[in-house]
Amino acid sequence: MAENDKPVWFITGCSTGFGRELARAALAGGYRVVVTARKPADIEDLAAGHQANALVLPLDVTKADQIAASVAAAEARFGRIDVLVNNAGVGYFAAIEESDDSEVRRMFEINFWGLANMTRAALPGMRSRRSGHIVNISSMGGVRGAPAVGYYNATKFALEGFSEALAQETAPLGIKVLIVEPSGFRTDWAGRSANQTQHPIADYDSTAGARQRMIRGYSGKQPGDPARAAAAIIQAVEAPDTPLRLMLGKAALAAGRGKVEALSRDFESWAAVTEGADFPTA
Repeated sequence: MAENDKPVWFITGCSTGFGRELARAALAGGYRVVVTARKPADIEDLAAGHQANALVLPLDVTKADQIAASVAAAEARFGRIDVLVNNAGVGYFAAIEESDDSEVRRMFEINFWGLANMTRAALPGMRSRRSGHIVNISSMGGVRGAPAVGYYNATKFALEGFSEALAQETAPLGIKVLIVEPSGFRTDWAGRSANQTQHPIADYDSTAGARQRMIRGYSGKQPGDPARAAAAIIQAVEAPDTPLRLMLGKAALAAGRGKVEALSRDFESWAAVTEGADFPTA
């Protein structure tokens, strides 16, 4: 493959975590990469030694003008976007009742609307070429809800439904969708990237409070390796049979299997009642 034919990756949220490791791995693999973050100074080092293949851009996914400008700049420099990785995201710790509306709405603007708007901006080019990949970074929390992260779960559950529908709409157009569902990885998600309630309610201390302390306490000690996650994502994108979902980490797989089992129990134990809700058949 000629150098100018290498696929073009566009990655959001490259200052830390998965975005940073993905950008590093993609550039090391010879891909052309659009490396973005709200503060370009935080990601300039990723382009060092890869000037021909790297394009560093400022991007806040909550700003429509920056989304449009970054997609235009990527297409002007490299001619196309082959793989869009919607990685930018934040967390927020609070019981549902404790949650601050402004924090929740900010999280939705980044985690869901930012992703949705980035996707819509990249799709016209992919449709015209009848090829492309949309990689949406979800979470184990997009599969199974948990105390202290109910609204975060909601952003990821929204992402999952959006992605399932998108995959069906774009499959006939040659565009694949990959939902990535990690468990605990040594990113900054549980550190400075996640705010928390300023108005805790004592009644939730044993549920949401306890889980928040547990997650904060193991920040930086999680079993997941972001570099290995980046390699796994690249492998899935390159595969001829890219899956719709890619779980990352043993805890994610355990949670996923547990969710399937719980769904099956409810479905089967209430099957007669479920089917009885239809009009009787002749």
